[in-house]
Amino acid sequence: MFFDTHAHYDSDAFDSDRHELLESLPAKGIAYVINPGCDEASSRTAAELAELYPFLYAAVGWHPGEWSSWTAESINTVRTLAALPKVVAIGEIGLDYYWDKTKKAVMRDMFAAQMALAEGLDLPVIIHDREAHGDCLEIIAQFPGIRGVLHCYSGSAEMAAELVRRGWYLGFDGPVTYGNARRAIESLEVCPLDRILIETDSPYLTPAPHRGERNDSSTLRFTAAKIAQVKGVAPEEIAAITLENGKRLFLGG
Repeated sequence: MFFDTHAHYDSDAFDSDRHELLESLPAKGIAYVINPGCDEASSRTAAELAELYPFLYAAVGWHPGEWSSWTAESINTVRTLAALPKVVAIGEIGLDYYWDKTKKAVMRDMFAAQMALAEGLDLPVIIHDREAHGDCLEIIAQFPGIRGVLHCYSGSAEMAAELVRRGWYLGFDGPVTYGNARRAIESLEVCPLDRILIETDSPYLTPAPHRGERNDSSTLRFTAAKIAQVKGVAPEEIAAITLENGKRLFLGG
């Protein structure tokens, strides 16, 4: 059984078959899924979807790419959403300098405010870090009491080791199966088994051999198989270990 700790089933890519797909996941070996929000609307939808399926949970937060909709009231909105049933984390939050480097200050303020909220609510966080590794680690260091996961980890092996030392988890997705995944593999090599989470980021980041197709949680087996190869263990062991890791971080057990 697998725990997909990051999938966006609120995405319009699933509008045609969302409920049929979700209903099929337990029979495909999916024990749990976390659906993170990216703004108010998607966070609310994630929480509503989670109410419909016993295996589905939600995270709520403001993605750095949604900086244009962030206002002085947004942090209170996230606080209110975090009180909804089956919300287990604050996320997807963080920094993204890939698309727009002119809004770094706004993104940093958003990130820090939501980290402080998570600290106050005693909730784990799901962090998006794209081409902002130094600034992201700097803000993480300001909140030593918070734990969470660096989603779709893309930093260096040195940063991975530092995050693990601080008690954080690293999320690995379909890109570890790609031919150009050297950096991700190096980070995976230094990450102990008890700090690895597996994700799909559905509908994105579909692993090989289905790269380019719409992703869903059933493809976790390909990511798990690659991680198992790198770590020198059986895929079933990766499934079992990452299931327990996800439960420990997000579900309290």
